[in-house]
Amino acid sequence: MTKDTKFDAVGYLDNPDIIAEYLSEAFLTGDEELTADALGNVARAKGMSAVAKGTGLRRETLYKSLSRRGHPRLGTAMKVLNSLDMELVVRPKAA
Repeated sequence: MTKDTKFDAVGYLDNPDIIAEYLSEAFLTGDEELTADALGNVARAKGMSAVAKGTGLRRETLYKSLSRRGHPRLGTAMKVLNSLDMELVVRPKAA
């Protein structure tokens, strides 16, 4: 019998362009849980300790808020994006 394993995107988030596309797609869904989870996946791929240091937030706080059950404040999300050398861009919706 084979055991199903849960897909983990972290292993694929090794390039700034891939990370940017991954996060952009998450934000475009409008799903807060999915977006928080995507931010958490990228933070884990980059190293949660390094992200914590870059944000000035505790690692435990980041693990909690950057999960499907977490609801990071906008300020937290912006700090995480900044520490990942990413920026949030807003544009009009396509017609």
